[in-house]
Amino acid sequence: MIRIICGGKKSVAWCQEACEEYEKRLRKPFEISWEFLEEEKLARKLADWPFSGREYVICCDERGLNISSDEFSQRLEKAFSSSREVVILIGGAYGFSDLARERADFVWSFSKLVFPHMIARLIVCEQIYRASQIATGGPYHH
Repeated sequence: MIRIICGGKKSVAWCQEACEEYEKRLRKPFEISWEFLEEEKLARKLADWPFSGREYVICCDERGLNISSDEFSQRLEKAFSSSREVVILIGGAYGFSDLARERADFVWSFSKLVFPHMIARLIVCEQIYRASQIATGGPYHH
């Protein structure tokens, strides 16, 4: 299971529909659960979160490392094989604190471009689906 925690408002219809299209194709362990928090609540949650090592925490942030889809798939597979829950954090308009980025296991940048958080949600869903196809040898990623 992959838990995605998002800052900002719940997805608008077009984003939710697009994400659901990828989600319905996913199978364990790539299934997704969502948690939407206002940015201030997300910041408080991350400040108090123990970052215990039971989770593999990925923080989506423009200051992170840009990796290939194959590398993303390998990171997910490694976390699953270590029995760690994958948690992906998508910030709102103001991103994440230095502390949250430092405490995450991986800080992931999609590109040198900055995207609105709704588009970031869609990119994450598509990349999770692509990762699942890479892991299972599916035809989607060629």
